[in-house]
Amino acid sequence: MSPSDVTATYRLQLHAGFTFEHARQVVAYLAGLGVSHVYLSPVLTAVPGSQHGYDVLDHGSIDPELGGREGLEALAADCHEAGLGVIVDVVPNHMALTAPEWANAQVWALLRGGRQSTTAHWFDIDWDALGSRVGLPILGAPLEQVLAEGQLTLDTGRPDEGLAAGQPVIRYYEHVLPVAEGTAGPVAGGTTPPYAEAHPGADVAEVLERQHYLLAHWQDAEAALNYRRFFEVDSLIAVRVEEPDVFEDTHRLLLDLHHAGVIDGFRIDHPDGLADPEDYLRRLTRQCRPGTPIWVEKILEDSERLPRNWECAGTTGYDGQAVLAQALVPEATIETIDTTWAATGGEPSLDVVVDATKRGAVDTLLTPETARLGRRAQQALPDEEPDALAAALRELLVAVDVYRAYVQPGQEPAPEAQARLRGAIERAAGASDRPEVVQRVGEVLLHPDGTADPAAARDLAVRFQQVTGPVMAKGIEDTAFYRWHRLVALNEVGADPAAQPGTKDLIAWAQHQVEHWPLSMTTLSTHDTKRSEDVRARILAVAADADAWRACSEAFGRAAAEHGVDGPTAHLLWQTVVGADGDQQASLGLDEERLTSYLVKAMRESKEHTHWTAVDEAYEERVLSLARETLADGPLREVIARAVTDNTRRVRAVTLAQKLLQLTLPGVPDTYQGAELVDLSLVDPDNRRTVDFAERTQRLARLDGGGAPQDLSDEKLLVTAATLRLRTERPGSFAAGFRPLDTGANVLGYLRGDDVLVLAVRQPDAEGTVAATDVELPAGAWVDRLTGARHQGTVDTGSIFAELPIALLARE
Repeated sequence: MSPSDVTATYRLQLHAGFTFEHARQVVAYLAGLGVSHVYLSPVLTAVPGSQHGYDVLDHGSIDPELGGREGLEALAADCHEAGLGVIVDVVPNHMALTAPEWANAQVWALLRGGRQSTTAHWFDIDWDALGSRVGLPILGAPLEQVLAEGQLTLDTGRPDEGLAAGQPVIRYYEHVLPVAEGTAGPVAGGTTPPYAEAHPGADVAEVLERQHYLLAHWQDAEAALNYRRFFEVDSLIAVRVEEPDVFEDTHRLLLDLHHAGVIDGFRIDHPDGLADPEDYLRRLTRQCRPGTPIWVEKILEDSERLPRNWECAGTTGYDGQAVLAQALVPEATIETIDTTWAATGGEPSLDVVVDATKRGAVDTLLTPETARLGRRAQQALPDEEPDALAAALRELLVAVDVYRAYVQPGQEPAPEAQARLRGAIERAAGASDRPEVVQRVGEVLLHPDGTADPAAARDLAVRFQQVTGPVMAKGIEDTAFYRWHRLVALNEVGADPAAQPGTKDLIAWAQHQVEHWPLSMTTLSTHDTKRSEDVRARILAVAADADAWRACSEAFGRAAAEHGVDGPTAHLLWQTVVGADGDQQASLGLDEERLTSYLVKAMRESKEHTHWTAVDEAYEERVLSLARETLADGPLREVIARAVTDNTRRVRAVTLAQKLLQLTLPGVPDTYQGAELVDLSLVDPDNRRTVDFAERTQRLARLDGGGAPQDLSDEKLLVTAATLRLRTERPGSFAAGFRPLDTGANVLGYLRGDDVLVLAVRQPDAEGTVAATDVELPAGAWVDRLTGARHQGTVDTGSIFAELPIALLARE
């Protein structure tokens, strides 16, 4: 098989504790599992100690903490020898702006030389906002106080400080900032040697006034930030890869490794942050070998589809995960799910919550970005009042219901893109007391060239679309989904937690994928999912038991009142414990440290009772006290244990069904590290815990040797390996059509090609199965690759699901 022939991927999270050398030790296992490609998190040099690699410091080197270029090449050689390709995660949108600043050569040059530096065009900076200076809100107090307390000092860079070595610098704790040439002040002989030796009495404040950056208190970021960030993260500065030389410099090493046969495909992080995602993908594709697979981390909302003109293999799979989860929601207990949520005092309408949280994101988290939009709008529409323009932009940002509309200045918008943006304009106008201003701004976004200042209008149109994604992400996934806990198994990126259950959307999505994006990824767990697939499966299984769901909700409602905790947070707590406390296996247990760490993050992300920047310690302690009582022996522990125990067979059915469906639906299935066994992880960093690959290797060898599955993890591993191997054996079947079968409301069945048939219990009863019905198989004899059973003609579901609540049938 060629490295470009992709049938399945396996994601590995690299960091100093899991390097290229560690990855080499699992290559044989991954090949035996049946994947075709190893899918690596970012490999370029990142901030030392980074656990994820998205904070790139140097595009010209492979991270030495991971093993450097030599380590990557050795890993790739092992992969290729084992018949596996290598996919690498690419971060084109941003890079790190962190202490010490000399570690990033482009940032150092920017801060030292300012607007005239050789790297100024690398970064997306509004130079007019601060008098051609770069705002750095890194101080722990106002500048005047920091200066008065002597926390800023003039010094000379030490020999071990890279680009700062021997240069005059300004120090602030771990920060090392350059002093621009000629700004150190006159000394004897007219030279400007390092401060530490030649000018010890220099006035720091005076020198700061001459620099190309402006230091400010971190709480003044709204006024001091003038560079585009990744979402609201000040330490990640946006990179302008639309500039040809910037694209070349940031991609040269990865493309060189690609053409040298080391890297076989790419995954693109956050393309919606780019000025022109379509053009970026076109340029990248043109510089890759023909047929190179490129996936994009594109978040699709509701019925949105990936733009047809994007030159890529498809998305990283959140769209498939969303419709698959929707298909597994228990339909019979929806009323109970709704009424128990209402009883907590939680807002019944997700739309109401989303509207409020998106407004909060615009008003408090993304104010530097919205202020910049306002300045551009004033240039494009000088006759309008600034406050009216700001209000109009606010309504428009809230009204856009997708990450981006893809309206590119100078090009006629695609009908669907134009329709989405026009819909947002109408909604925003309807919510505004100045609808005519909203309409005028909307027309600029659609047709920027017809304004008094076309350059400002074009910049506004592009930049507006670069802000809508962060508004969606911070407003919905990172805030609303931490407030609206009706059924938290659905609170995932790109999903609609209020969607009605059923298979209609799943089937429509699958048919679209076969026709348009047959190589798009399918996934259940990623490094960004808020709950692992198995946590979600357990919650969905218990949700199918109305009595258990009601008992948990009522017990925690009473306990919450005793602890002084609000009902919605208690509803999140018990669902979290139901999903993540692996009572059947101690190794999967949810201990106090994991639970309390998760709850602190969840509470602060919700921004209702406490916040990262305004911590309410008393409130948090009340919630954590309730959490500790939940884990201790007592009635709360008992009600959860009973709910899970009574639904053990449902848990098994949902866990295996969603895994088999993900692995067999149209697309390329991706397995997140370790998730081939039951994995009860919560949001990062919990999902980055060490994976025991030795255990997985032993389990797979035992199953391959004829051993019977001993637990649910064994069964999940069996499903994963058998399906991935069948995909390798019959790639044509999985590249061909998708035809749903008439298997009744409680079983989902479909054909892939003509010789692979998938059946899964979709709505299991308490026994983990369904009432016996007849299923008419297509002509021929069919062998279940999971159990070895042979079926032909009309078969009773009791026979098909005698051993497992799923079946993977291959025509003989």
